[in-house]
Amino acid sequence: MKFQVTINRDEDGVWIVECPMIPGCITQGYTQAEAIKNIHEAITLCLEVRSEQGLPLTIETRQLEVAI
Repeated sequence: MKFQVTINRDEDGVWIVECPMIPGCITQGYTQAEAIKNIHEAITLCLEVRSEQGLPLTIETRQLEVAI
């Protein structure tokens, strides 16, 4: 399966990665490479837990561009 993730750098320089299709699936790393490696593990674990709990594995998400 393929999942879209978001990656952002916080004020302290830590990379935060989230998979919006899986509620609560978020991790971090001191480098982009570490953060991306961590999200692979986080996605796998989140899917296992959601499956065990009988929850839908993913939720529908969309990206929209908003002009201000």
